[in-house]
Amino acid sequence: MLGVFALVGMIIRNSVVLMAQIKENEDAGMERGAAIVDATMHRLRPILLTAAAAILGLIPIVSEVFWGPMAIAMMGGLFIATVLTLIFLPALYASWYRVAKAAVA
Repeated sequence: MLGVFALVGMIIRNSVVLMAQIKENEDAGMERGAAIVDATMHRLRPILLTAAAAILGLIPIVSEVFWGPMAIAMMGGLFIATVLTLIFLPALYASWYRVAKAAVA
């Protein structure tokens, strides 16, 4: 249960950061499609780096008998969730608001 709570917290944090950046871009006057693309590109590195730091930080306890399964599950879950946050979440946002294809600059 501890691993699930930690994983959910990290996933929600990344999603909220990305959604906040999209909203900030829209408030700055960007059209919605461009705001989604710009926010995703702007937050790509911070999201990848925090996920990589968490995944690499769990490596030392993978070989432990008690904590190992939790560490492996968290590493895999965080990897999949990061990919979904960067690909699926912007696509879902664009689909939800029926955004036309954005012109990438």
